[in-house]
Amino acid sequence: MRKVIGIGETILDILFKDEQPTAAVPGGSVFNGIISLGRMGVNVCFISETGNDKVGNIIKNFMEESHVSTEYISVFPDGKSPVSLAFLNNKSDAEYIFYKDYPKQRLDVTFPPIAEDDIVIFGSYFALNPVLRNKVVEFLDYARERKAIIYYDPNFRDTHKDEALKLTPIIIENLEYADIVRGSDQDFANMYNGLTDVDQIYKNKIQFYCPNFLCTNGAGNISLRTNSISKEYEVKQLDAVSTVGAGDNFNAGVIYGLLKRDIRYRDLNNIREQDWDEIIGYGKDFSANVCMSLYNSVSKEFATSY
Repeated sequence: MRKVIGIGETILDILFKDEQPTAAVPGGSVFNGIISLGRMGVNVCFISETGNDKVGNIIKNFMEESHVSTEYISVFPDGKSPVSLAFLNNKSDAEYIFYKDYPKQRLDVTFPPIAEDDIVIFGSYFALNPVLRNKVVEFLDYARERKAIIYYDPNFRDTHKDEALKLTPIIIENLEYADIVRGSDQDFANMYNGLTDVDQIYKNKIQFYCPNFLCTNGAGNISLRTNSISKEYEVKQLDAVSTVGAGDNFNAGVIYGLLKRDIRYRDLNNIREQDWDEIIGYGKDFSANVCMSLYNSVSKEFATSY
C-alpha cells in the first residue's frame, strides 16, 4: 500500500475572533494536510518534533485520534512546544504571532522506510531553516533515491520576505527536489519581490527546476501549468469561517487525487488533462470543507461521507 510521508513543524494554533480566543487546534502547514489524509484512511507518516509538555501531548493525542502514527515525532526534553496566535479578520484570514522556544538539538529522529511511488510532502520555513537543513536534505535525498513523488509547498509567509534573497539558493534546491510545486500567489509575491503573474512565475522561476506547477489565489482561480497544459480552474465562492489550513488541505486533496488516479513516479511528466481535472477537484473539495470550520483539517464527517 502506497504511503504519504510528511515532514514539517507541529504547533498549537490559538484562534482569536474579535480579540477573544475561540479555539485551540494543533496545526503546522504540512501537519494539517497529513491529518486530513489520515482521516481519509490514507496510510500516512509524519516526521516532526514537540516538547515534553502539555502542548506536545495535545498534539500527539490529536495525531493518534486522526490515525497518524507518532512514531517519527522527536520529543525534546528541554525547550517548549511552539504556539501561535492566529487573529482572524473580517474576511476570516489570519494574522499570526509565533512563540517558539526550541532546544539546540533538533529533529533527532529516524526516518520511515520509503518505497517507490510513495508521496513525500515538505515545505514552509521548516524546509529553509538552516538549523534543520541537513536533516531535511538527508530526507529528500533518500526520497529521491527511492523514487518517491516529491511535493513542495513553499508556504512563504511575509514574515520572511526580507530574507527572500538570502534564502534563494535553498529555495532553488527545494524546487530541484520537487516533482510538483504548489503555492499561493502571496507566497510567490513574498519570494519574488512582488511578482504575481502566474506565467512569469512558472516560466522564469519554476519550470526549469520542476515542470508541474499549481498556483492558488484565495477565492480566485487555481492555475495549472505543466510542459503541455496551461489551464485555469474556477473556485466556488463560499462564506468562510476561517481560511487557516485552506492551502494545506488543497495539497492534501491533490495528493489524495494522485493516489485515487494511481499516478506513479513514472507518470509524472505526462499526467493527462482529465486526470489533473479530477485531482484538482479533490483539492477544491478538501479546501472548501476546511474553510467551513475553525479547524485546520477536514472534518471526520467529511472523511466518512466523501
